[in-house]
Amino acid sequence: QVQLVESGGGLVQAGGSLRLSCAGSGRTFDSYAMDWFRQAPGKAREFVATIGWRGITVYADSVKGRFTISRDNAKNTVYLQMNSLKPEDTAVYYCHSRQGGMDYWGKGTLVTVSS
Repeated sequence: QVQLVESGGGLVQAGGSLRLSCAGSGRTFDSYAMDWFRQAPGKAREFVATIGWRGITVYADSVKGRFTISRDNAKNTVYLQMNSLKPEDTAVYYCHSRQGGMDYWGKGTLVTVSS
């Protein structure tokens, strides 16, 4: 059973930083891309960043230059370093991985950025 568990969310002032973590279990994740999505109140879930199994990264334009995705395959963990946070970054952040045709999601971690 594949499980993804996010952590690291919280309340931060605009301009601050947070580091999210996503720990995977039930399978070795080093052969798969890992992603972060987010969902703000009243809005659809949106893509934030992805990191391939070779470490290639892609970011949404809204976070490019401020967020950094990384992974530690030995720990089955993916990270999202978020700097220069803005109130519009407020959302529940979800970890995601698509493996063997199946989509796996964590339960999310709430990030609130105050102005």
